[in-house]
Amino acid sequence: MRRLPSLNALRFFDGAARHSSFTLAAKELCVTHSAVSQQVRQLEEWLGCPLFERRPGGVHVTAAGMDLQRATQEAFDLLERRCDELKRSSQPAELAVGAPASFLSNWLIPRLERFEALHPDIRIRLQTAADPALLNTQRVDALILAGRGWPGEWAVTPLFAETIGPVCAPAWADRIRQPADVLDAPLLHTTSRPDAWQDWAARQGLALAARQPGREFDHLGHMLEAAAAGLGIAIAPSVLVEADLHRGRLAAPLGFVESGAAFSLCTRKDPARADASLERLRGWLLESAG
Repeated sequence: MRRLPSLNALRFFDGAARHSSFTLAAKELCVTHSAVSQQVRQLEEWLGCPLFERRPGGVHVTAAGMDLQRATQEAFDLLERRCDELKRSSQPAELAVGAPASFLSNWLIPRLERFEALHPDIRIRLQTAADPALLNTQRVDALILAGRGWPGEWAVTPLFAETIGPVCAPAWADRIRQPADVLDAPLLHTTSRPDAWQDWAARQGLALAARQPGREFDHLGHMLEAAAAGLGIAIAPSVLVEADLHRGRLAAPLGFVESGAAFSLCTRKDPARADASLERLRGWLLESAG
């Protein structure tokens, strides 16, 4: 059996000694002033020496009190650290994963339940993000982006090649039988990929007119809604319109061609934490992409 005074008394003493005040200790511990005073008095009786000098202006720690304070602070700091470590180790690891909203809603979220079933000890916190600075400043653990020419300080795992193509309402599909037919149609664009139509047309050997009718949208989702409503023809990655094509909301009359970019998992080469969790996420993404 350990020969120790009441741990509650030591805790009350620690607060009073740190603040040099029973009143402030009581406020910190959410108890009354008299409760702190009583616990300290019981501790002094157990030790057989005074720990505070009671004066009209407040209390002052005695030499014995300072010795005990150093011991209690060291002991409580150690307990706090160990308890925090144990608490964290018993909770699921959390990974912050950023990706464009269209990729999250159309590809990742529909598959996320399977990942969580396979890896219940990892919690994925999704964030709408496409800014590389979020990864560099460690505000996210990983980014999933479409592109090429990644920064050298990143570890990049290509998941699948990006393929793009014109998509439209099914009623428009009969009007688009060959690539040149898009030259007579209103084209729908997104501000995030302003050159998507030009890139696609160049691969078809076409030159789009600078003033060709069309509309521009801030988000890919809004552009696809406009296409489904018959307002024109959109250009989109195939992976982001799979569900709409399957449900018949959209049609892809010309199919899709590779854009030269790839959807990739981007992480820091020296992640500060969650190495094992990131590797498990990477393996699952590669399997799902395949």
